Amino acid sequence: MPALAASFVRGATAAGLGLGVLALVVMGLWISSPYPDSGPGGALRLVAGLWLLAHGTELVRAGTLSGAPAPVGVAPLLFGALPAWLVYRAARDALELGEGRLRPSARGALWAVTGGYLLVGIAATVYTAGGPLAADPRSAALHLPLVTALAAAVGVWTASGRPHGPLPAWVPGRVRGALARTRVAVALRSAAAGALALLGGGALLVAVSLVWHSDATQDSFQHLADAWSGRIAVLLLGFALVPNAAVWGAAYGLGPGFALGTGATATPLALAGAPALPHFPLLAAVPAQGRGTPLHWAAVAVPVLAGVMIAWFTVRAAAPRHGSRETAWGVRETALTALLGAVGCAVLTALMAAAAGGPMGTGRLAAFGPVWWLTGAAALVWTTAVGVPGALGVRAWRVRVPGRWWRRGAAEPGQASETAVPVPAVPAPAGQPEPEPGAEPGPDEGASEPDKGAPEPVDGASGPVDGASDAYDFLPSGSWAEREGGREETAALKEASEGSAAKLQPVPVPVPVPTPEPEGESESEPPDSAPPEAPAANEPPGEGESPPPPGEPSGRATP
Repeated sequence: MPALAASFVRGATAAGLGLGVLALVVMGLWISSPYPDSGPGGALRLVAGLWLLAHGTELVRAGTLSGAPAPVGVAPLLFGALPAWLVYRAARDALELGEGRLRPSARGALWAVTGGYLLVGIAATVYTAGGPLAADPRSAALHLPLVTALAAAVGVWTASGRPHGPLPAWVPGRVRGALARTRVAVALRSAAAGALALLGGGALLVAVSLVWHSDATQDSFQHLADAWSGRIAVLLLGFALVPNAAVWGAAYGLGPGFALGTGATATPLALAGAPALPHFPLLAAVPAQGRGTPLHWAAVAVPVLAGVMIAWFTVRAAAPRHGSRETAWGVRETALTALLGAVGCAVLTALMAAAAGGPMGTGRLAAFGPVWWLTGAAALVWTTAVGVPGALGVRAWRVRVPGRWWRRGAAEPGQASETAVPVPAVPAPAGQPEPEPGAEPGPDEGASEPDKGAPEPVDGASGPVDGASDAYDFLPSGSWAEREGGREETAALKEASEGSAAKLQPVPVPVPVPTPEPEGESESEPPDSAPPEAPAANEPPGEGESPPPPGEPSGRATP
């Protein structure tokens, strides 16, 4: 209970802060105004009425010239940003843990924050009765709880870690299965990107038109108020209505346009009818009556840009890498995701169109702004027609195989084929110098006898097909038979060198055998005479002598 009570107080505090900011601005303008219409009570009731108008509540203006009450339903969208942010912060802070503080459940925090905020809202609705802008009770009962609950739910979801849990059980099974198979997160991002592109394009159209009609805009601003306090109030109101003008510009670019009363509609084709335009600077940007010009038709670039954004955000996830078919989505899944993004963009555009328009009075002023269902339908058509084919086209471009349709795997001249396996170079046979890099062979080089085992050219062809030699210029020249012959010659030289090394072993010299000498010769010889020397083994024989037969000694033995 203490945690829920604290959450309830947080909701009431958020509502009080919103009222306090508006009260500060309005009371400052009231004090500085030289001719205030009412006292401080009337100014405070105006503050409460503007705070309820920021939530989408329709106000009723009693002081009209005709005496009949007139509704005021065009709510400045920028006013609604502050209350929504305050409720979001209150719900998110209620679930944050702190020292000595209990944390409530997510559902309890949601209802407690919403209850505290609505309690202040009910008091503000009652307080506006009798003021210059009283709140319509039925409109307050519809818009105030809806805006508060949505902002608080987003805050609770953020505080819980942004879970992506299963869909509720009341969703049909087929719908849950289809959403599970598609990329819902990608579709939501692309839808948000498309809606932001529409808003940005609409704001650009409004800015260009204001510059184009700068004289009328200045005159309207000066005629609304003479005092500087009144001009500041007009400037602040125009600034708060800039998001509304951006939505109107987006509807103009989509084609349906926007209503300027019950009998006038502004579209790129023409401004038909008699518009009921009050004096206001932003309304000075409305095109002149008559048919549209090519400058007005150029506004269709806004929905085209939205479709391109949807296609781009879809294909970023469908084909994140160029040429990667394994990780790319299928065609059906890509198209379905882009279609879901277009549907989401159309829903967001319809909601913005509904919030940006409304009545400004009775009679001809009962309808102002774009028609929400026409604007949403036009956004769906444009984004689907541009986004789905664009996503499929970019996906096909990213997963393509470069050159597959014309090259068929052939290499460019001067380049090696991607599928070719390089063959290591074979050294030249022994005795032949290796050619220098880049040197062209001579007329006699590279010529060899025809290989008996090589196949002959077919149909009288004398060589390789023209252009094929460039693709194989990294292979060694010569036939396989020549390279095999070189290897055999190298092996033969190696064997011969081994044999010559074996033959160079030292050969023993035969020792001469002594022979007996005759007795007469030994006695007649002097005792001191030495026997003649035997000729050397490598000395040639003298004249008249013949070499000794093999196996006999070549000289005499020494005694």
